[in-house]
Amino acid sequence: MAGGWMADGAVQEQIDNSIEDAVQRARSQLPTGDSLSHCEACGEEIPLARRAAIKGVRLCVACQTERDKQQAVSGYNRRGSKDSQLR
Repeated sequence: MAGGWMADGAVQEQIDNSIEDAVQRARSQLPTGDSLSHCEACGEEIPLARRAAIKGVRLCVACQTERDKQQAVSGYNRRGSKDSQLR
């Protein structure tokens, strides 16, 4: 059943699009190339297990965690319905 200006299935389509955007953003941030033996930010050695698990790793766990916090995505939904934009 459609509500307001929304077509049937519009909510699910909005959810699917939001998830697809998040997946594409995550894939675009994956490292590529050869892994470094030492962190490019702090110079600490990157453990061999981390280098083997993540191809192209360039940061140690501590520096990667800090970078992830800085790049956190806000919860803003740019595909909101017209009804939600009017509130």
